[in-house]
Amino acid sequence: MTTLNLSSKDPARLAADALVIGVRSAGGSATVEGADFLSRSAAESVSRAITLLGVTGDTGQITKIPAGDAVKADLLVLVGLGKTVEDEDGRRERLRRAAGSATAALAGTAKVVLALPTDGAQDVGAVAEGALLGSYVYDRPGTDKDSIKAPVGAVEIAAGARSKGLKAALTRAEVTAAAVHAARDLVNTSPNLLYPASFAERAAKAVKGTKVSIKVLDEKQLRDGGYGGITGVGQGSARPPRLVRLSYSPARAKRTVALVGKGITFDSGGLSLKPPKSMETMKSDMAGAAAVLHTVIAAAALELPVAVTGWLALAENLPSATAQRPSDVITIRGGKTVEVLNTDAEGRLVLADALVAAGEEKPDLLVDIATLTGAQMVALGSQVGAVMGTDAERTAVAEAASRAGEQFWPMPLPEELRASLNTPTADLANIGERMGGMLVAGLFLKEFTGGLPWAHLDIAGPAFNEGGARHYVPKGGTGMGVRTLVELLCAVGA
Repeated sequence: MTTLNLSSKDPARLAADALVIGVRSAGGSATVEGADFLSRSAAESVSRAITLLGVTGDTGQITKIPAGDAVKADLLVLVGLGKTVEDEDGRRERLRRAAGSATAALAGTAKVVLALPTDGAQDVGAVAEGALLGSYVYDRPGTDKDSIKAPVGAVEIAAGARSKGLKAALTRAEVTAAAVHAARDLVNTSPNLLYPASFAERAAKAVKGTKVSIKVLDEKQLRDGGYGGITGVGQGSARPPRLVRLSYSPARAKRTVALVGKGITFDSGGLSLKPPKSMETMKSDMAGAAAVLHTVIAAAALELPVAVTGWLALAENLPSATAQRPSDVITIRGGKTVEVLNTDAEGRLVLADALVAAGEEKPDLLVDIATLTGAQMVALGSQVGAVMGTDAERTAVAEAASRAGEQFWPMPLPEELRASLNTPTADLANIGERMGGMLVAGLFLKEFTGGLPWAHLDIAGPAFNEGGARHYVPKGGTGMGVRTLVELLCAVGA
């Protein structure tokens, strides 16, 4: 990963390949912000360039101009900061996006200096995190390394005078960005390489040398343990399912939190087969499990005073002679029966098992994250996730997401929709009313939470970016949810 350093020196005197300064949007024009170190002549040159090149200062806009003799860097890069916003969360997210846009645009550059307007440790942390997130490059297996553009080699952040908390903010940024990168790598991995058993093996390798312990249940242990959701979904594949339990248990933990992640390593829809086009991105249907795995590792690296368990419900959903059928009745761990009316509503089945198992340990907080419903994308699009659950926990997640710079929108769980899950042949069906399908899925999961404080995060759209890269978000796996979960654990432990 890109190396990160802080500097209290004059940015104009720092040797680098590129010096990045911020440009603020103001009524259709742009003004330089936080670059008082520029000489008068250099400032005039930048102002002329802004006018001649039509720089607007929109968030993430990149403009490269010759540095001249005014600064020691070879290239001067103007990055848009957007309009002035009053709330701190919004302002820090714009700093993240500006820094990420710069490092993404400067991929292959050896050294970059970021001289963005910051006020205190949290602002510097936002710049650091954005810079690292924007530096992500997927190291594709079997690809000639020379054909992949390397990320920025080193980033130096002009932080001015050293203030309290800078070191902690930098550490937090580095740990969080590493967790996001690792989750992105998993999501981007081809399903012929990433399947339940290999995912479990990668998890074991990832936690080696950390304070996280791991236990893996194979298909026999899952059958013997009554995990009918995971075994039912996985029975159509030649690659059997797994349930992975991760545990980080600090000595003086203030609270206990269980994180549950959907890990469908490939989702064909099963016998309720998806259209071919809809399968193209279904390697990403394990993004929730990837987020949980690397959030637990991040919690340990940050030595948070919270006991965290992570549950990765891993299965491959394929059609075959052994696949579960629409109208099958399965028994979830704990005894509730479910009529499977649609085998493409499989994520809630594996989550049900894992939620029950996690709830048996009576955590103070239960959180699940999943690429669960197409209805989430219909409701909120491809960049905003949904959060449902008990009132206080739903609010806590939404607030943590705002601080972390991720977009999660609070959604209700209307009691009126619960009746659509009724069926005469089981305790409930796995699908109900089509309108409000995201909410119906949340109501289904609620049945398996044991009344615990709980939040459900649906990241079906934001987990995988099918469009072009934007600010610090690359094409492909995004790592959505990791930053929110890390921030939530920090808040729980505060």
